[in-house]
Amino acid sequence: MISNNIKLIAFDLDGTLLDSVPDLAIAADQAVQALGYPSVSEAKVRDYVGNGADVLIGRSLSQSMTVSEDLDGDLLVKARELFDDFYDKSGHKLSHLYPAVKETLEELHKAGFTLALVTNKPSKFVPEILEKHGISQFFVDVLGGDAFPEKKPNPVALNWLMEKHNCQPQEMLMVGDSKNDILAAKNAGCYSFGLTYGYNHGEPIAASQPEFVADTIADLIDVVAVSA
Repeated sequence: MISNNIKLIAFDLDGTLLDSVPDLAIAADQAVQALGYPSVSEAKVRDYVGNGADVLIGRSLSQSMTVSEDLDGDLLVKARELFDDFYDKSGHKLSHLYPAVKETLEELHKAGFTLALVTNKPSKFVPEILEKHGISQFFVDVLGGDAFPEKKPNPVALNWLMEKHNCQPQEMLMVGDSKNDILAAKNAGCYSFGLTYGYNHGEPIAASQPEFVADTIADLIDVVAVSA
């Protein structure tokens, strides 16, 4: 069971707080089609997300979870530029918070927990999205996928947070929907809370063995003993 000494809680964004796939899928589809590649469906993009924009666009061009080695480096760079442009212009109109997200963040914030965001999404998109959905005020740190040389499951972002906030691993919890989130927590030595919805490439989050598995983020309130 998770320690009741948790002080610092890090959250993933896409698939954990926000269902962003509808907007990501449109941008990915527009990018690959602009380069003469076949259309990519929202269902496929739902499997492709989770490892950053470069991997997403490589998978979309490849129509596979494995990025084709035949794809030229210049093509991938161009595809990423197109994707970023289309995604930026989307206005994130189709993305939405999952149930109970805002209420849970608000309660944790009021209870005095330090909340941070650790996402593999490119940093430049994150502030606008947090503002649009009214949750930016809850996070003291917002770390995008390009904040450090390595993304999750590398623990560099979590280690940085622990050092900044003078926090021990047993005082930190990572909340996410994918094995990258759970592995990042394990690699940092901290606890993890896995959500069964979101994007985990078709695998049950329980297979990654987080300390706690939940169908709703609202269960986090009981897990960290807000009322204690």
